[in-house]
Amino acid sequence: MNAVQVVLPDGVDDAARPSGGNVYDRRVCRGLVELGVAVHEIAVPGAWPRPDTAARAELAGALAGIPDGVAVLLDGLVACGVPEVVVPHAGRLRLVVLVHLPLADETGLAPELASALDAAERQTLRAAEAVVTTSPWATRRLVEHHGLAAERVHTVTPGTDPAPPAPGTEAGTRLLCVASVTPRKGHDVLVEALAAVADLPWTCACVGPLGDQGYVEELRLLITRHRLGDRVTLDGPRTGESLDQEYTSADLLVLPSRAETYGMVVAEALARGVPVLATAVSGVPDTLGQAPDGGVPGLLVPPGDAGALASAVRRWLGDPDLRGDLRRSALARGKALRTWDDCARDLAGVLARLGR
Repeated sequence: MNAVQVVLPDGVDDAARPSGGNVYDRRVCRGLVELGVAVHEIAVPGAWPRPDTAARAELAGALAGIPDGVAVLLDGLVACGVPEVVVPHAGRLRLVVLVHLPLADETGLAPELASALDAAERQTLRAAEAVVTTSPWATRRLVEHHGLAAERVHTVTPGTDPAPPAPGTEAGTRLLCVASVTPRKGHDVLVEALAAVADLPWTCACVGPLGDQGYVEELRLLITRHRLGDRVTLDGPRTGESLDQEYTSADLLVLPSRAETYGMVVAEALARGVPVLATAVSGVPDTLGQAPDGGVPGLLVPPGDAGALASAVRRWLGDPDLRGDLRRSALARGKALRTWDDCARDLAGVLARLGR
């Protein structure tokens, strides 16, 4: 395929709402163009994956306007919740659905809603000619959970950009959490864990969009209750050079997520030689991986376990040999990560095999 229509949620380039999914969408579109693929983007406004009637109609109109036989790459956030809009076009368009996160895996959904989204996603993915996921874990999950043919589901993991190693500090006290402030990312667990190690020297900068306002307010109250206001900061979104500086200043990336398909921030930290403390959830262990010599570039703890997270932070701060080992392994692992060029080539390969 030398051309593709790409259907994205509106706001992919909104600097106030950066996310791993948005970065992935933007970088693969750019990479496909550099490979000679003609990319036409269609940005669809709406509260995806549960849009209103007007948003559904706009998506339906956009798909109806695409000629028969054209390859269409749809962001799963847009496509998976509205099979009644997408599936009728499966017979005439070459539909590829890019799944960043299975819809029912979002934290805090009512059981009835999670079940409805899960069923809608299954219907959409079964109708698509191909499905793209961003991690081996997600590929396994979609194949097994939705009963998809394995040869139709392709793993195209995110890339990283080359970056100079972060210098780090001798004491390792600068903690960094890069994640949208939402229940799925587990900032509440992080604050409870840090309160348990308040006797040690550390600071923690939480960088990312301030999402669910009720959750953000609860988190601020939790920080105040534990008297951590001068040590835990909610700094809002960062992109470009500002985000690079956050990584450069960090000693340890902490990601306490309850669900995480891939964990792009894990790879971004490793690309700079910054070790990672994360939850052993979904695709994160695959992303963390091992250094080429078998060394471990970080620590993994169970999700939702503030005690285990606190113990890991205490180990990190109290053991200079551990910090040195993790830093060396993180630097080596970072050098072995895929690039965004690799990612774009893999996706181009998926598109090229459509219809074969």
